[in-house]
Amino acid sequence: MSTAHAIVVHGGAGTSRENEDGCTLAAGLALAALRRGGDALDAAVAAVVSMEDDGRFNAGTGSVLCLDGQTIEMDAAVMDTRGRLGGVACITQVKNPVLVARAVADSPHWLLAGDGATRFARAGGHPPFHQPTDKARAAHARLLASLGERPAFARLWNYERPLDQAAESACDTVGAVVRGADGHFAVASSTGGSAPSLLGRVGDTPIIGSGFYAGPDGAVAATGIGEQIVRHLLAFTVYQWIAAGTPLEQALQRGINLFDPAVAVGLIAVSYTEQATCSNRAMPRAIIREFA
Repeated sequence: MSTAHAIVVHGGAGTSRENEDGCTLAAGLALAALRRGGDALDAAVAAVVSMEDDGRFNAGTGSVLCLDGQTIEMDAAVMDTRGRLGGVACITQVKNPVLVARAVADSPHWLLAGDGATRFARAGGHPPFHQPTDKARAAHARLLASLGERPAFARLWNYERPLDQAAESACDTVGAVVRGADGHFAVASSTGGSAPSLLGRVGDTPIIGSGFYAGPDGAVAATGIGEQIVRHLLAFTVYQWIAAGTPLEQALQRGINLFDPAVAVGLIAVSYTEQATCSNRAMPRAIIREFA
């Protein structure tokens, strides 16, 4: 059994590494949670809350606006080796979806979606929050220029507001994996969705085995194009390689190699003795290892 804490944080495949200080801060807050006596899940959630509050990452406060220019739909999930598992999909008007996912883990269910997830958040004391950042508004404004390039969205449009915007790519996720000195593992992830996307779109972030997985041999979190990640059950696939004894960096690179280089994808993971990251795009990250 390991005698060292390990924390790995990412800010999204394809996100500028200029934002890496946000990952460093998040990892530090995770370590502080462990030093206060928190467990691996407490630490993972603390890291993700920090990135949701940052505003530069596509999660929580920094989430992208949907194509209608009004809606923000977010996903988040948590899992650990103590049996806790919770997620939210297409939740709206909350500041920290990962905290709602953590609350779901203590409910009779593992995943809540849409209006039900938002109502669950209100019942749990999470106040309404809808303050798109200037960055999100500017990104949405740029969608206007490429409307003619996305006829599929005009055909499938499912928002109440008429279609008058089009396309900009955004698929970032934030995530953290943690190994506690007691040998338990945890993972937490959060995303502000993708742009462009139809109302109700869910990517890999809240799907167990795709965007995240934690088991007795480690924890894995994925980031990138969710529609591609789910086809490979990426997080669980990589976890199985780790459990079979594949060195961690080799397992992560093998996971990345499953994808065409044109598909943005990244992975972070911890095992009993290792901690690592791998991505085919720029990806802000931070790693902390500390003996207890």
